[in-house]
Amino acid sequence: MALAHDIGHPPFGHAGEDQLDECMADYQGFDHNAQTLRVVTKLEVRYPNFEGLNLTWELLEGLVKHNGPMVTRDAPMESLPAAFRQYANFMDLEPHQFAGPEAQVAALSDDIAYNNHDIDDGIAAGLFTVDDLMDLPIVGDVFRSVKLEYPHLKDRMVSYEAVRRLIGLWINDLTSETERRIKEYAPKSAADVRAMDVPLVAFSEELESRQRALRAFLHERMYKHYTVNRMRSKAKRMLAELFDIFLKEPDTLPSLWRLDAAQADEARRARIVCDYIAGMTDTYAIEEHRRLYHPDVLR
Repeated sequence: MALAHDIGHPPFGHAGEDQLDECMADYQGFDHNAQTLRVVTKLEVRYPNFEGLNLTWELLEGLVKHNGPMVTRDAPMESLPAAFRQYANFMDLEPHQFAGPEAQVAALSDDIAYNNHDIDDGIAAGLFTVDDLMDLPIVGDVFRSVKLEYPHLKDRMVSYEAVRRLIGLWINDLTSETERRIKEYAPKSAADVRAMDVPLVAFSEELESRQRALRAFLHERMYKHYTVNRMRSKAKRMLAELFDIFLKEPDTLPSLWRLDAAQADEARRARIVCDYIAGMTDTYAIEEHRRLYHPDVLR
């Protein structure tokens, strides 16, 4: 579940998702969680008699609900992305409930890795320094303790050690708070966990509030940095141009995709193009764009 829950992400992460959603605005949009469901239930074909990977209900449910319920209990099905509505005709993934405990653990493990490694990446990229982190709650304390313990370490090594300690701190907090909730709510089964009004697996309120300060810092100093904005703009432009040429000229698609697109109406063809692009890596998308738009590349 931890390995597969983001498999629906297109190239260039959230920038790519935003761009594909724009491209698909007239064709039911694009959502990476919905795309994950499409990949494992439809696009991957490994069996002669049916589409998909024949995954368990628990895994499918966890993949689409790892961030919590998809809709409120009284929300209509029409509020869900199309892929979820279509799959609901075959199997009910109970979108109004929480996922099971394994999916909740996977989601917060992802948060721990994402937030802490972004600290390291930001320092490595020169977007901020170790000293810039000193005023952040928890994070600053940990970095300060590493610098006091190892006063001669360079900032890169300070960052490695501090991030390692922060990950341990986050894990310990998650474990302690989850144990507390297990005692408080006393679920007897996975069904009890799904039916709860709050997640069973969670950080403490104190750590969660301090995480918000870290996220705000990263948003301001990293995600909104002009170099990141330039990369995001370039990535979105590449995907928009790939989508445009494939939709208008489906004969430029690779043979397997071209055969399906040739027999499809416009909406279906747009989804085929979207599926093709969403399955690319960053490097493949860059090379595909280069092959199609650069005059020095003839094949």
